[in-house]
Amino acid sequence: MTIDDKKIEDLAHLARLEFNDSEKVAIKHDLEEIIKFCDKLNEVDVSNTEPLIYLSHEQNVLRTDMIKQGLPKAEVLKNAPESDSDYFKVPKVVTK
Repeated sequence: MTIDDKKIEDLAHLARLEFNDSEKVAIKHDLEEIIKFCDKLNEVDVSNTEPLIYLSHEQNVLRTDMIKQGLPKAEVLKNAPESDSDYFKVPKVVTK
């Protein structure tokens, strides 16, 4: 696969990015290096290798769900740096 300016422009459009000319050259070079690496992986002989489906032989190693009573609101708010009756007080992060 060859990477040309049209391919970079298409990828930039899909990713909603804008690049200047020097950035396009750098990205083209990086993409070509990635493709070379992938081509190198295709050279590996895997004909005698069994496909790996799971990383572990363990299956469904999950704990059972147990319903427990939660902590009382007053005890939870006791650990907060700042609280206001029933709520945590945090710095404002949303601006208009």
